[in-house]
Amino acid sequence: MKIQGSVFKYPDNVDTDVIIPARYLNTAKAEELALHCMEDIDKDFVKKVQPQDVMVAGWNFGCGSSREHAPLVIKTCKTGCVIAKSFARIFYRNAINIGLPILECPDAAEEIQAGDRVSVDFDTGVITDETTGKTYKAEPFPPFIQNIIKAGGLLASLKKE
Repeated sequence: MKIQGSVFKYPDNVDTDVIIPARYLNTAKAEELALHCMEDIDKDFVKKVQPQDVMVAGWNFGCGSSREHAPLVIKTCKTGCVIAKSFARIFYRNAINIGLPILECPDAAEEIQAGDRVSVDFDTGVITDETTGKTYKAEPFPPFIQNIIKAGGLLASLKKE
């Protein structure tokens, strides 16, 4: 699987309440929740994000609560993937469970800038900053996890079996 998009860049320790503020969790509709994705840190994100755009962040992305709403709203905004220096473990698991592609790559997360154009090959883990021409190597997920993500999440993958 490959994607290509523009970069939205975020700092270290972006928590789940920043990704989707708790004040909006009175609905279970992902499309309604996605209208508020990142609004406390980036008010224009939902207005500007295009399918396959990429979030790039620092250490501990998705820290905070264990709710699946955070990766779900990022996916519902049609974000192609999140690249970070590291992910909070519960966010990492939830992202796989709902089928949001993520990659840990500290060098890419440090050097890629907001507005850059990047391509990501999930099979190889190669991240290319098309703006600078620089490539980075993340550890790709093993095939069974890639299949979960490609299927749209854990439940969707189980239904295919």
